[in-house]
Amino acid sequence: MDEENKNSNNEKNDSIKELGLDISKTSKGNIYTLTIIGQIEGHQVLPETVKTTKYEHILPLLAGLEESDEIEGLLLLLNTVGGDIEAGLAIAEMIAGMKKPTVSLVLGGGHSIGIPLAVCTKKSFITRTASMTVHPVRMTGLVVGAPQTFRYFHRIQEQITDFVTTNSRISKEKFEGYMMATGEMATDVGTILYGKDAVASGLIDSLGDLNDALSELHAMIEKNKAQKK
Repeated sequence: MDEENKNSNNEKNDSIKELGLDISKTSKGNIYTLTIIGQIEGHQVLPETVKTTKYEHILPLLAGLEESDEIEGLLLLLNTVGGDIEAGLAIAEMIAGMKKPTVSLVLGGGHSIGIPLAVCTKKSFITRTASMTVHPVRMTGLVVGAPQTFRYFHRIQEQITDFVTTNSRISKEKFEGYMMATGEMATDVGTILYGKDAVASGLIDSLGDLNDALSELHAMIEKNKAQKK
């Protein structure tokens, strides 16, 4: 039995180290903690020196979580600079489609495509010192200078805007205004929103810390249990 417990603990430690996840089991409920850190890696493999969140790891985890009879809620911790648009939106859509209680907490930063990830949960929190950068869609590498390219960028930008405004209280006009603002960022277009500004804009639900996020998640789990009785 001791050997089984040792192997179980080793597997748990490996999961935390490799995927940035943990499962906490208490009388208040079983919570799955998932971190979105660094840069969100998409179809291109990023250098080993870059901290990444790999979407091909996250998607099956979320599917398994939704089907699990053991896990009762998801806590999403974010400190990301953004990354691959399609990968970020794929993760955000998966979480937004979950029936189980979900809460996000932005720590440090939830920039660029990290914004849809921050708002995809049923309740979102941000710490006072955390920041979020809203800016237009960008692409690195070779870009074909044709009208079709502009239309493609515009359509992606509309998809992001629609997702964010559907899953938060911010209006489309305000979000697009932040996205296209000039004079806010050096040699760039966009807006940086810090904790209380992100809440005041309607982008994030509440200011809070880890305790606030966990308390909200526990309340959601308790409500779910009461409804099932």
